[in-house]
Amino acid sequence: MFVPSPGWWRGGPQLGPLGVWAGLRAALAPAAASRARPARPYSLLERSSLSESTIARKTPLKEWTLIVNPFGRLQARLPCDIAVRPLDPYHYPDADRVLVTVSGVEGGSLDLDSIHVRYDETLKQMAIISDSIDRQASVEVKVPLKFDLNIRTSGTGCVKVQEAECDDCRIETEQGNSIVQSVKTVTIDKLQGSSVNISTEDGLLKAEYLYTESSSLSSAAGDITLGSIHGDLTVHSKMGNITIDSLNGYLKASTHQGAVDVYVSQMGNVDLKSHKGSITIKVPSSLKAHLQLSGSKVDVNPEITLQEISEVPKDNGIIINGKKVTFFPS
Repeated sequence: MFVPSPGWWRGGPQLGPLGVWAGLRAALAPAAASRARPARPYSLLERSSLSESTIARKTPLKEWTLIVNPFGRLQARLPCDIAVRPLDPYHYPDADRVLVTVSGVEGGSLDLDSIHVRYDETLKQMAIISDSIDRQASVEVKVPLKFDLNIRTSGTGCVKVQEAECDDCRIETEQGNSIVQSVKTVTIDKLQGSSVNISTEDGLLKAEYLYTESSSLSSAAGDITLGSIHGDLTVHSKMGNITIDSLNGYLKASTHQGAVDVYVSQMGNVDLKSHKGSITIKVPSSLKAHLQLSGSKVDVNPEITLQEISEVPKDNGIIINGKKVTFFPS
């Protein structure tokens, strides 16, 4: 833990914090051959635009309207794309409907009888399930704003969620993308898939588990708090703090005014920036890495041994470079 005071270091021998005050930058890379960042695929927004242009050419083929409890839950199991958005509050002020639309290409092999849409009043659960509907189909669902979400797609099925304010959000894809856009708090238990994009305007963005090839998370004014992260991650908050409990993969994190606190469990390329806040990096005892730390003040736990170290004054701060970092438990 990093606390900005003279006796700032706390913790047992398994962690080695590196503190960078008034941020500027902290960068780490593996001591062995540096792992290059993967070639950039289509961004999620690019993929989203492609998908939306495709969806726009599809025709609505079947629709359902169901009366529901405003505080229920959506469960979806589909092999195709699904988009979830809130009901229009002006048309549905009681928030007691779910609207489902299945679209596809006219003349295609879409089997509408293979999709099951039903609501269980006892469980307060809306279910949309199909194992065999055409993968080129798409499903749009409009739900009450507070509906919890449990969505899983197979194959290349993508998931897009807009303006959700649910307490429980679980999304899992096999090869498809996941996009979550919200104006308020986003709390996610688990996200699994090829790539994930989550953005909020304000409020907390929290995810317990991310298992993806690549993820992009952003918040204009809220904090971003992440649990166990597996895969490459880009995260940005303009005004809030960024906290990552465990990271296994590439990381690029930046904030303008907030603090950054990261535990790097397995070393990949790590690039952290904070213009006006502090940066804290915590590492396991076996860490060996190249590093560059720069800021108005840089504190390194004395139990961390820096080899081939160089310190270079710059502007009103300092840059520390080292080729290896090894932490020796006491």
